[in-house]
Amino acid sequence: MLIDSRPRGAAGGPAGETAARRRMLAGVRTQILASFLALLVVSTAASLFVLREVMLSRIGDQVDEELTVEVNSLPALEATGRGPSGRTFKSAEELLDAFMDQQAPPADGALIGFVDGRRYRADVTSLAESELADSFDGLANTSEPASGAIDTPRGEARFVAIPIGEGAGVLVATSLVAGERDQVESAVRIAIGVSSVVLLLASLFIWLAAGRVIAPIEALSRTARTISETDLSARIPVRGGDEIAELGTTFNGMLDRLETAFAGQKDFLTDVSHELRTPITVIRGHLETLGDSPAEREEAIAVCQDELDRMSRYVDDLLLLTKAPRPDFLRPGPVDLDLFTHDLFAKARSLGERDWRLEGAAVGIVVADADRVTQAMMNLAENAVRHTHEGDPIWLGSSLVGDQARLWVRDDGPGVAPEDRERIFERFGRGEARGTHRAPEGTGLGLSIVRAIAEAHDGAVELDSGATTGSTFSILLPAAPAP
Repeated sequence: MLIDSRPRGAAGGPAGETAARRRMLAGVRTQILASFLALLVVSTAASLFVLREVMLSRIGDQVDEELTVEVNSLPALEATGRGPSGRTFKSAEELLDAFMDQQAPPADGALIGFVDGRRYRADVTSLAESELADSFDGLANTSEPASGAIDTPRGEARFVAIPIGEGAGVLVATSLVAGERDQVESAVRIAIGVSSVVLLLASLFIWLAAGRVIAPIEALSRTARTISETDLSARIPVRGGDEIAELGTTFNGMLDRLETAFAGQKDFLTDVSHELRTPITVIRGHLETLGDSPAEREEAIAVCQDELDRMSRYVDDLLLLTKAPRPDFLRPGPVDLDLFTHDLFAKARSLGERDWRLEGAAVGIVVADADRVTQAMMNLAENAVRHTHEGDPIWLGSSLVGDQARLWVRDDGPGVAPEDRERIFERFGRGEARGTHRAPEGTGLGLSIVRAIAEAHDGAVELDSGATTGSTFSILLPAAPAP
C-alpha cells in the first residue's frame, strides 16, 4: 500500500501549482511567520506610538521650563520698583518696557505685554509672524500665573503668562514648538524605517528558523510518501534531542516495527508456500492414484495423515518464528537452574533410547521464560537423538559463571561441517548427512527456533563441533537477578 499525502492535482499543471500555493499559504511555516510578524508589528507600532508621545510631552515640559526662566526676572524687577537706570516705575507700561528692553523674546516666539486688558507691546522674533501675538489676546486679563498650549496660524505654541502691577497688566512669553515637533516626527519616521528593516530581517530569520524547526516534519511527510508494502527501509535522519527529534525517533521506531511485521509476514508466506508444496503434492498424488483395494486405501490414508501432521508441524514452527520478535513472545519469571536442569534431563530421556547423562546442574536463579527455554532445549536434544544411534551417549547440563548462564546438549555424532555451521541455524537449513548416520529429518526449523528463543532473551546460541565427530549446542542466557 503506497502512502501518498499529495492532494489531488498536485502532480503538475495549473491545478497542482494552485494547490502548492495554497499549501504554502496555509502551511505551518507561513502560520509561524504570520504570527511572529503580527506580534512584532503590533509591539513595534505600540512602542513607536508611546515613544512619540513621550518625546512630545518632554518637548512641552522643556519649552515651559525655558519660558518660565524667561519671565522669572520680571517679579524681581517689579519688586525693586526701579529699572536699570534707577528710574522709579510709575506704571505697568514702564515696567513692561524696562523688562522687554533688556530681555530678548524666546527663539521662534514672542514677549507680549498687556495693560488694562489691551495689548500694549509685542516683541516677536524674526522667525515668528506678527499675527502670532493676536492669538494671545485672550490672556490680556489673566489674574493668576498660567501656562499651556494654544493653536496659532503657525502651529502649536506653548506659553507662560504672569500678571503684574496687581492686575494692571500681564506678561506673556510664548514659543512655537513646530520645529521641535518636526524633529520628533522626523525621528519617529527614521525609527519606522529602521523598524521596517528590522522586521524584514526578523521575517527572514523567522522563516529560516521555522524551516529548520519543521524540516523533520517535512522529512516525515516525504518519507511517508516513499513507503510502500515492498519498501519500508526509508528512515528520517534525527538530530538533536528536542520534541521534533523525539517525533522522528518515534516515527522511525514505528517504521522498524512495521518493517519487522511485514518481513515476518513475507517470510511466513514464502516459507509456507515453499515447504507445504511438497506434502500437498504427495497428498494429491496419492489421492489421484487411490485404488479400490482396502490395503491401498489404508496405505494412502496413512501417508496423507503423516503429510498432514508434517504440514501442521511446519505451520506451528513457522508461527512461532513469526511471533519471536514480538514483545509478548516471552513470559519471563525466576527460574531455579538446578531444578530446571533436572526437569530438562527427565524430559529429554523420553525422546529416544540413548545413554543420557547429566553433565552438571548449576545452582542459581535466572530470569527467563521456562516454557520457551524448555522448547529450545528439547529441540537440541531431539536434534542430538536424530544424529546418534541407539545407546550412544548424549550429555545435558547447565552452568552459571558470572552474569551468564549456559545450558547445553552434547553428543558424539558425526559433527557439523564448517560450511554448514551457520546455515543450519537458518530457516529450513539442513546439514549434509555424514558417516553411517541416517540423513537428517524434521522440518529444518528446529535450530532456527532455538536461536530465536535465545535471542529473545538477549542471549545467543553457540555451536562447538569437531570436524568429524561430536557437537555441543549451548544456549547462553544473561543471568540477571530475579525480581
